[in-house]
Amino acid sequence: MILTVDVGNTRIKAAVFEGNTALENFVFEKNKLEKKIEKILKKFQNCTDLVVASVGKVEKEAFLNFENQIKIHFLTNDDIFPFINKYATPKTLGIDRMVLAAGATLQFPKQNRLVIDAGTCITYDFIDENDHYLGGAISPGLRLRYESLHQFTAKLPLLTLEMPEGYIGNSTIQAIHSGVVNSLVYEIDGFIDEYRANFLNFIIILTGGDADFLAKRLKNTIFANSNFLLESLNQTYQYKIDND
Repeated sequence: MILTVDVGNTRIKAAVFEGNTALENFVFEKNKLEKKIEKILKKFQNCTDLVVASVGKVEKEAFLNFENQIKIHFLTNDDIFPFINKYATPKTLGIDRMVLAAGATLQFPKQNRLVIDAGTCITYDFIDENDHYLGGAISPGLRLRYESLHQFTAKLPLLTLEMPEGYIGNSTIQAIHSGVVNSLVYEIDGFIDEYRANFLNFIIILTGGDADFLAKRLKNTIFANSNFLLESLNQTYQYKIDND
C-alpha cells in the first residue's frame, strides 16, 4: 500500500492506494498533519511508502518523524516523469503541475490533454499527443477572487462561495457572486475553446477543490475528478519505480 500526500496552498489531501485503487481519501488542515498521518498509518498498517508532493509551507521534518515506520519519498522536479518538459523555465514548474501532467500522460495516452486544477489558484497545463509538456496558465481561484475584492477595496464585503442567482446581480452581494463565479466560468470555457480550435483528439481534465462546483456550470464537455492529483501522485511514483 502507498500513502500519497498532496500539500497544497490551503489544505492537505491524502489517499491510501493498493495498486491503482484508492482505499480511502482524507482532507485536513496543515496544523493537524502529524496527528492525521499517525492515525492513517495506524489504520493502514500495510502501508510501505509515503509519497509527498508539496507546494505549501510544511516542513519536511513533519514527515520525517515517521521515517522509522514507513519509507518516505518527496517528489521533485529532478525525478523521472513520463513526458518531455518543454517549459522555458523547467525548474520553476510546480511539482503539483508536473504530477498532474504525469497523471494525464499515463491515464490518457496518445491524446492532447489539458489539465485544469481549480484550487487556490487555477492552473492550466497542456501535454500534447507526443507527450510534450508545453506549459499553460495560472490565474486566481475562486477564494482569491473573493478575498481580493474585499482586501483591495474600501467597502466590498468578504463573501464565501455561492452560486449567483443570475447573471445580473441586483445587489452588491449578488453582483460580487456573479462577477467572481461567472468570470471564472467564462475564463475556463474560453481557454478550452481556444485549445479545441487548435488541437484535435483532445481531452479536458478538471480537478481540484472547486472542480465539482465548476463542472456543473461549464458549457464544454470535461472529465471531472476532484482527486485526480492524488491518483496522479500514486501513478507517478509507480512510474518512477518502474523506470529508475
